Amino acid sequence: MPMIDQPAPQFTADAVVDGGEFKKISLSDYKGKWLVLFFYPLDFTFVCPTEITQFRDRLAEFKSAKAEVLGCSVDSVHSHKRWLKDDLGNLGYPLVADLTKRISRDYGVLLEAAGIATRGTFIIDPDQKIQYMGIHNTSVGRDANEILRVLQGLQSGELCGAGWKKGSEFVKPGK
Repeated sequence: MPMIDQPAPQFTADAVVDGGEFKKISLSDYKGKWLVLFFYPLDFTFVCPTEITQFRDRLAEFKSAKAEVLGCSVDSVHSHKRWLKDDLGNLGYPLVADLTKRISRDYGVLLEAAGIATRGTFIIDPDQKIQYMGIHNTSVGRDANEILRVLQGLQSGELCGAGWKKGSEFVKPGK
């Protein structure tokens, strides 16, 4: 199971990038950059598109924070491509195919009995260490706004209280 401030599990897998092209993607491609890696259960489901499109809608803000976004599920690149074509349109970030379920298993988000990943989110720093991880039930979608807030807090290097937003004051020790 991955832990905070430990190396993120390495992977190389096929992905669909904008335009429906297939490309091999490795975690090492993101070395030197912040990365938001999120797992979702399956393509063509009900909650997943709400998250995936919210990340797309906030992508400029993630890019402004010098972070890349990468989605991953146990579906094939062909399923991803069809879902993008039929329902979601271009996202601006890749969707990784984890057909072997190794990536999901390595990140501790695989629900073995169901054969799918739960909703796991990882913020990986430029040194490829995990700085944030959140794992929750498949029935509740995550909020890209909160992930962006946490990313900005981590990048500040300061103490950020609950509800902190970029531009807010930091927590001062001893006060």
